[in-house]
This record gives sequence, structure tokens and C-alpha cells, in this order.
Amino acid sequence: MTDAGARAERTMRFIYTLRSKGVTDAAVLRAMERIDRGAFLRGIFAERAYEDMPLPIACGQTISQPSVVALMTEALEVTPRDKVLEVGTGSGYQAAILSQLARRVYTVERHRRLVLEARAVFEKLNLVNITALSADGSFGLPEQAPFDRIIVTAAAEDAPGPLLAQLRVGGIMVVPVGQSDTVQSLIKVRRTESGFDYEELRSVRFVPLLEGIAQD
Repeated sequence: MTDAGARAERTMRFIYTLRSKGVTDAAVLRAMERIDRGAFLRGIFAERAYEDMPLPIACGQTISQPSVVALMTEALEVTPRDKVLEVGTGSGYQAAILSQLARRVYTVERHRRLVLEARAVFEKLNLVNITALSADGSFGLPEQAPFDRIIVTAAAEDAPGPLLAQLRVGGIMVVPVGQSDTVQSLIKVRRTESGFDYEELRSVRFVPLLEGIAQD
């Protein structure tokens, strides 16, 4: 089989796995097909990029399994007009997926090294609508608020108040909620004129959302 043929088969299997896990949104599946997860992994783990499993990255963090990335993205209901905030850049993979769906993506990360590495991949892939910043994500990004969509890729005990405040009326936030040492719940929050509507989606497990900038 040629290299191109092997890549096509690998991509087909990858998308089939996502569909089998319940991902149905055509735009999300196209975004997952276009963005190569392998570009966001280093060394021995790059070979496992197309398996549906979380994998280690630098700074003691992980890159989420593709089906979770896809399901969280689907829950966010991103439109081409949306300005999105991601809290927890990590490898940059989730932001790259969002960049295919949204007008603008802001992503914040407490580990400076991860921000620099993610920026390099965004540049290599020519993803020009992503701004990656080193910041304390628990406080969001007030200077760019309000946001149409907010996604949090670390678990908080409750949906963080500063992030809820930065969500536009009619906007959606997807966030894992729960104690760091137990299985958490993925929550979808929709801001209405009168408050917030909460919907529990599924059980997940994420690293905890920590305050402050990491010293690394």
C-alpha cells in the first residue's frame, strides 16, 4: 500500500471510531478529519496518535482521547460566527479542531512551554485564527469577553464563576465538573436572559483546573 493509501485508510478508521462513539455532527467530523492529531504529539506517542485514547504530553499533562474532543466540540454547537475561549491549551489539538469551526479561538494555558509548543504547531498548520496565551485560565480572558462559546479542558469543582460571567447571553460553555480524584461529569451550560441552564452529558476524567501560572 502507498503512503497516501495508508493515510487514507488510517483516517477512515479514525473517523469510523468517532462515529461508533456517538459523534454524528458532519462539521465536527470534517474538522477531526482535517486536523492531524499526530502533529500534536512527540516521540514514541506520535505512533499512537490515531488510537482513541488519552496520551501524555509535556508538563505532566495529557492530550484527550479524540472521541472526547469530538463529543465536547459537538456539545459546544460552534458556528462560523463564534468567538471561542478554550481554557487549557495543552497540546493545542482541541483549539485546532475549534479553529475549523469558529471565527476566532482564544486559548489560555498556565504552562508557558505548552503555549510555545502549541503556537509552533498552529503556525506549521497555518491556523491563523487561533491566539494562544499564557495565563491563569480559571479567570478566563476578561479583556476579550464576552465569548459565544467557552470550553474548559480541566475539571473544576463547579462551573467557574469568572467564566460564566464572560459567556454571552445565548452562549454555551462545556466544562468537566467534579473532584479531581473521582470520575467527573461533563456539563453543558447555556446562558439565558434569566440565568443559566445546566445539562449533564456524560462521565469523563480530566486533570484538575488549577489557579496561577506554572513555574516551568
